[in-house]
Amino acid sequence: MSDDGVLPGDRPSRQNGPGVALSASGLCRSFDGGLVCALAGADLAVGAGERVAITGPTGCGKTTLLSLLALLERPDAGELLIDGRPCAAIRSPERWRAENVGIVFQLHHLFPHLTAAENVAVPLSTRGVSRSSARQMVQAAIGQVGLGNRAATRASRLSGGERQLVAVARALVGAPRLILADEPTGSVDSATGARVVQLLLDYSATAGATLVLVTHEAAVADRLDRVVAMRDGRIVDDGRR
Repeated sequence: MSDDGVLPGDRPSRQNGPGVALSASGLCRSFDGGLVCALAGADLAVGAGERVAITGPTGCGKTTLLSLLALLERPDAGELLIDGRPCAAIRSPERWRAENVGIVFQLHHLFPHLTAAENVAVPLSTRGVSRSSARQMVQAAIGQVGLGNRAATRASRLSGGERQLVAVARALVGAPRLILADEPTGSVDSATGARVVQLLLDYSATAGATLVLVTHEAAVADRLDRVVAMRDGRIVDDGRR
């Protein structure tokens, strides 16, 4: 194990390697002292580089499942394997997430006082990327989402759609192997939403990255490789035929 608490193999190659393989078995997660059961034995397998949509009614556990896949939370019971290893073997979830995962939320969660470029650069601050390299990576990511002319604009002065595109650039700037998107089109107009989904699909195809996307929109879900349905904290249809 390295000094920063990362096991050998936790760090991906700096080249765009294959996506992350996920295997969840019997995941359970409750809140409020067990009064609220968000996940009640969820099973899900996602292959490296696969693009999977997760659908289901509000409150069925979609966001909680995504949080577990991102290692933002630990399950109360069940097992999550990442690239075949138990998630508990990753000694520094924060570092692993910073170097492997890009997350897009329904609400952009930008820092309003920072510029678009400064927001996109935030994930790079924990990775030891040099200032010159970070500048190039940020410029490329903002250009990829079509906002190169807005890089120096404070987030508070951007439109809602522009903020969400900046959030996509922030998620992709570090060349993640796993992209997790939680209702990324839910707070923007249809045209921007379509662009957001296309950007995520294009990146996944080019980099070989795994994409797991939560959505209520059937038209969005149908653009991915597989549609998984959830209900009452469980996977009720894994989309395999």
